[in-house]
Amino acid sequence: MIKIYHNPRCRKSREGLQILEDSGKDFEIVKYLDEIPTEKELSDIIKLLNINPIDLVRKNESIWKDNYKNKELTDNEIITAMVQNPKLIERPIVVNNNKAIVGRPPENIKKII
Repeated sequence: MIKIYHNPRCRKSREGLQILEDSGKDFEIVKYLDEIPTEKELSDIIKLLNINPIDLVRKNESIWKDNYKNKELTDNEIITAMVQNPKLIERPIVVNNNKAIVGRPPENIKKII
């Protein structure tokens, strides 16, 4: 099952959702600001993305700048920060079985559906 971690207020996330809708495939929408992923779930997604946790952080968010920027954080601390402040999670993220991709640009989503 395809899953999109979606923020309806984000233009790129809405564009990614449209790509999935246009594909005609079944998928699940996770509004991750309401249904916050657990640390394990986020860790699993990061592994599927094959990136470091810091690469999934929206570093221009004021929460990051005010509380975390220029600090030495472990990968686990970064994941905890994203779970505690889900606005920090880059979006959209699409997971399809054992593959995942960040939809920036949204056209990247086509690579895994």
